[in-house]
Amino acid sequence: MLVTNRFVVEVDVADDFTARAHAALAALAARPGYLRGQLVRALDDPRHWCLLTEWESVGTYRRALGDFDVKVTAIPLLARSVDEPSAYEALASAAPGGEVVVAASDRSAGPYR
Repeated sequence: MLVTNRFVVEVDVADDFTARAHAALAALAARPGYLRGQLVRALDDPRHWCLLTEWESVGTYRRALGDFDVKVTAIPLLARSVDEPSAYEALASAAPGGEVVVAASDRSAGPYR
């Protein structure tokens, strides 16, 4: 599962944002089910940032959000992200030079899962 939190950060507060994002990434990285993460910035517009994290499953991500350190360190930062969907399930992948591998969705058929 991939989580993308996008941010628009004015240049004059970028250093503070970066420090807070590093702390949030460290708190998330300490949780079970965390696979990898990155803080990235747009090349075309340095005000646009994204915190990308990858998780074993929806459940491990949701449990991570309930951790005390994550609540104190990461949630205040994540609450400042652009208000849009941020969690995505992987439905297809391909290794370098490899075939496309299709995965089934974890979503139920009903709209209220």
